Amino acid sequence: MSLSLKQVSTHNSDKSCWVIIKDSVYDVTEFLSEHPGGSKIILKYAGKDATAAYEPIHPPDALEKNLPPQKHLGKLDSVSLDQLELARGHRKKTEDELRIEREQAAKPPINRILNLKQMEDVARKVLSYKALAYYSSAADDEISNLENARAFSRFFFRPRVLRPLSNCDPSTTILGFKSKIPVFVSGAALAKLGHPDGEANITIGAGKTGIIQMVSSNASLSFEQVAASRISPSQPLFFQLYKKKDNKAAEQRIRDVEALGYKAIWLTVDAPVPGNRERDVIAGWEIDDIERLAQGDKAKADQPRKKSDMEEVEETIDTTGTAGALIANDDINMTWTETIPWIRSITRLPIVLKGVQCVEDAVLAAEAGVDGILLSNHGGRQLDFSPPPLEVLYQIRKERPDVFNKMEVYIDGGVRRGTDVVKAVCLGAKAVGLGRPFLYAQSAYGAAGVVKIVRILEREIVTAMQLIGARRVSDLVPEMVQRVDWEPIQAKL
Repeated sequence: MSLSLKQVSTHNSDKSCWVIIKDSVYDVTEFLSEHPGGSKIILKYAGKDATAAYEPIHPPDALEKNLPPQKHLGKLDSVSLDQLELARGHRKKTEDELRIEREQAAKPPINRILNLKQMEDVARKVLSYKALAYYSSAADDEISNLENARAFSRFFFRPRVLRPLSNCDPSTTILGFKSKIPVFVSGAALAKLGHPDGEANITIGAGKTGIIQMVSSNASLSFEQVAASRISPSQPLFFQLYKKKDNKAAEQRIRDVEALGYKAIWLTVDAPVPGNRERDVIAGWEIDDIERLAQGDKAKADQPRKKSDMEEVEETIDTTGTAGALIANDDINMTWTETIPWIRSITRLPIVLKGVQCVEDAVLAAEAGVDGILLSNHGGRQLDFSPPPLEVLYQIRKERPDVFNKMEVYIDGGVRRGTDVVKAVCLGAKAVGLGRPFLYAQSAYGAAGVVKIVRILEREIVTAMQLIGARRVSDLVPEMVQRVDWEPIQAKL
């Protein structure tokens, strides 16, 4: 079926809502009430081209998986497609897009990036307003996000001297798979918000440097595309599972990633509901305000109090942001007694629980027979004042050291230096995950940025190991670190 722009434009309401993605037309009317992000965002593009809004946050197969074939209405006719391409090419750039172009031209050569903080600084300048808000946002007042990193400053080394240190080897294994350093990519969604190649940048960079990538259920590329981006078929990938309410849908997702060669399931357990990420929500309003003011509309800039204030305060405002839409259909009723045995019954892949936040749950995980736990508070993005993972690791080491003999333990959150990695490994972590740093790196420099920060971390880890007297990862033991009861000075670069 061939359609014209004029035909599509008449279907612009909640009664009949058609949208254009690339060169195809879809009827999403019946999907409005089911859309995780709500109907409002779709209706904004009713009867119009939604490609620019759709592509950065959806895998290319999302419509095929969520819309029945009869809702795939056909292609635009050649005349309409030419008109659309012309309109796309002549679209006036937003203030944010113009800013990004300037910052991209001014960013430093990648060989001048010496640490992860510098990489993040570059990314913050070249990211879109929306992407930065999503990547950097955290819950409530963002205290946990800050404390995740600050926790590392409370642990100091106890270096040992006069030990042979040549041929220092920072390699390890994670669930039996080799890793060049005790670092992996922790699952993080929507990499295409930062770079058009998205998660593929991370896959390529991880493959070239010999580390392992955990792929999010909410990746902006399909799981097939990520798997196809591996530099060799033997490159291991892990899968971060957000379990759907529908067991059949959840099982099919596991079957799909198994068939694609993913090597482990990391079940997210710390996000039964979306956290209160206000920065992410506010970003949408601020973008609208910036564009309105840029166009000279200052009518609403200084509104007096008015009668409609009482009506507006009762309006339903979507406070879930980008993140809330991603997990809207996830299972809120998972349990130790049902969920873990259920996953065990349908897969032989190793199972890791992502988001354990206390000693008691670490013990329960060991008793449940999972293969590992990731101590994490979701980068401070779920519950503010949830404890820093490093502190939880330390508590397990003090109170239940037997846990480390029953399963592998990992942490993520706040890691920005090789010394952070070494501290965690000394306390018993098998490896350390990083999420935001890889999103920032690929946003700033693509796959090269991912390679760069892995090389930086490798150099810093080896240096730290040699300076505390460890030639192998197995030499890193709890006696090499101590928790201090005084407040260290916070460094500023």
